[in-house]
Amino acid sequence: MKVYAENRKAHFDYEVLDKYEAGLVLQGQEVKSIKGGHMNLNGSYVVFTQGQPVLIGAKVPPYQPKNTPESYNPEQSRKLLLSKKEIDYLYGKSQEKGFALIPLKVYDKSGRIKLEFGLGKGKKKYDKKEKIKERDIERQTRRELGA
Repeated sequence: MKVYAENRKAHFDYEVLDKYEAGLVLQGQEVKSIKGGHMNLNGSYVVFTQGQPVLIGAKVPPYQPKNTPESYNPEQSRKLLLSKKEIDYLYGKSQEKGFALIPLKVYDKSGRIKLEFGLGKGKKKYDKKEKIKERDIERQTRRELGA
């Protein structure tokens, strides 16, 4: 399983409760670009439009910039492929206050490009500060033990 893109800030900003896997509807040039490692998930999120889950804000630059159609938009919304049962459950959860659907990573699974996203709750500022303090303390103890 090769990981092409990862949203590293997602675990810092959100408490991920559940993880889900979905297929992505892509164009041919987007597949080549993603497999080349040219995808950015920072600032992206999953919403429901007309009852369908859609990835918004993910940037996929063109594979060959000089050979790209003029109508190509690198930040276009991309449809996600999920089962009906998962769609219904996630739609209900996403409507609840405080929950969000956050993309975590894009990877290859037996030749198909998949998106792993999580159902998360936003962390408060004090939670983030606490996490930073824990990391600093851990780093200090490792330095002292290693020195």
